Amino acid sequence: QVQLVESGGGLVQPGGSLRLSCTVSGTIFGIYMAWYRQAPGKQRELVARITTDGSTSYLDSVKGRFTISRHNVKGAVYLQMDSLKPEDTAVYYCNNYPSTGAWGQGTQVTVSS
Repeated sequence: QVQLVESGGGLVQPGGSLRLSCTVSGTIFGIYMAWYRQAPGKQRELVARITTDGSTSYLDSVKGRFTISRHNVKGAVYLQMDSLKPEDTAVYYCNNYPSTGAWGQGTQVTVSS
């Protein structure tokens, strides 16, 4: 069973940056990957996704601030988050797209002064 391990979250002030990492126990070759997030009291939402050839798409509210990337050989997916806002506070998860497998534990991102 594929396992997903997210890391890199933390507490950051508004305007700050974080880089999230996701390591996948299985291969990600040929698989669309994505980052999702779930804020307290809200449903999980798709934040960014990346195709097998590196094409990306983003949630409108994070366009121009977040960048998703992947390293197929390492089996890793990254999310560079800049100009963070309080509304970005959530638990962030990676998974394939569309999500079909089990979820990891996620990594908490808190944006607060």
